[in-house]
Amino acid sequence: MIRNLLLTGGVSHDFDVTAPVLAGVLAENPACGSVESTIVSSPDAAFAALRSAQIGECPPWDLVTVYALWWRMLDDRYAPLRAEWSYEAVPDDLALLHDHVDRGGALLALHTAVICFDAAPAWADLVGATWNWERSGHPPLGPVEATVTAHGSAHPVSAGVHDFTVIDELYGNLDGAPTEPLLSARHGETTQPLLWTRSVGRGRVVVDLLGHDTRSLSHPSHRRVLQQATAWAVQAQ
Repeated sequence: MIRNLLLTGGVSHDFDVTAPVLAGVLAENPACGSVESTIVSSPDAAFAALRSAQIGECPPWDLVTVYALWWRMLDDRYAPLRAEWSYEAVPDDLALLHDHVDRGGALLALHTAVICFDAAPAWADLVGATWNWERSGHPPLGPVEATVTAHGSAHPVSAGVHDFTVIDELYGNLDGAPTEPLLSARHGETTQPLLWTRSVGRGRVVVDLLGHDTRSLSHPSHRRVLQQATAWAVQAQ
């Protein structure tokens, strides 16, 4: 059984509904067997769980999934929300997450994960592309035409997946966007990456920008991507 620590929670997304759906998608995974998710709704709880595993108080986590929206909310428009929803990442805590991957653990960063932790260096090094509040954005929620790239057609994460259309948010103009994504989508005159992988130390990372709501998580093609992503990421162990 694969032990998955799933960090969720934050504003503007119905994580209380979608996180359990994501856990269900991963639970019975034909690509790698059963995935048991422990869902935590605050970064402090997630980092405490990572610290407990590091010092041997509990078994190590095979996979950490970040499907959340936690950042400092420095812009004035978020002032009314700061007291309840803002979060400032502590470098020592992010080092725990980086160490998890560096030692061979798996990381799945889904949708809003690229906005989390204010592009802190340790987080940016893991996911490879992060939100820039000066230029990143997305069109309104609607159809996203996901295209399997030439690189993606040969990669285990997206193998056997064909181009598909899903209702989602199309994130674009990130800092550090990858040059060889597995999935991409057109927005106006530009092509935006949707899915990519990274190797960090002995571990593997999958970044998937889709997943706004249950329609996306339940889409058959996206489900397959998520399950194959988990299998590929944990195989490094």
